[in-house]
Amino acid sequence: MANSRTFTASAPSTLTPPPVSGRGRLRAVAPDEVVQIADFLPPGATWLPAPQHTLPTLPGQPPMVGYLVLVPAGQEPVAATPAPVRPEASHAPAPGPIRIDAVQRAAEVEGRVLDLTYLEFELLAHLVAHPHRVHTRDQLVTTVWGYGHVGDGRTVDVHVARLRRKLGAEHRRTIQTVRRVGYKYAPPTPR
Repeated sequence: MANSRTFTASAPSTLTPPPVSGRGRLRAVAPDEVVQIADFLPPGATWLPAPQHTLPTLPGQPPMVGYLVLVPAGQEPVAATPAPVRPEASHAPAPGPIRIDAVQRAAEVEGRVLDLTYLEFELLAHLVAHPHRVHTRDQLVTTVWGYGHVGDGRTVDVHVARLRRKLGAEHRRTIQTVRRVGYKYAPPTPR
């Protein structure tokens, strides 16, 4: 097969898997980044370009490139050990009155625990993690709801309205609307 590539390692002990993020997802590779594919594959594995129709598409973005990895029968895939999560990293204080605890999946505003749905929590956590950054509705649909979600920016508008209501009158302005673009989290500046 012309497009396939086969890698063999001299010994299984030379194969060191790269660290994997806490969520266990693959990371994107920059266009100019050089990656040693052999470091990611077990001995005897073959990789092939994935058919384009099997890859997700993002509106306004170039098509994605993906690969299928074929492992010989009876050979267990190399499982990368997730990097240990430092407790202080998950509780790093974000600027502003809203606190997100990703481990407990809890959000609070000035000590008051918020009763949020799964998607409301994900949306709020994403906005708080990137203060002052403007997110388009399409970006929020892609990152919070996922690639396969069938919906539009109106879904984001409804969830933001619910979040603002739950934050209360004093803190609802921390999620700001950027007209004709999307939303941003803008924590109040200390006086």
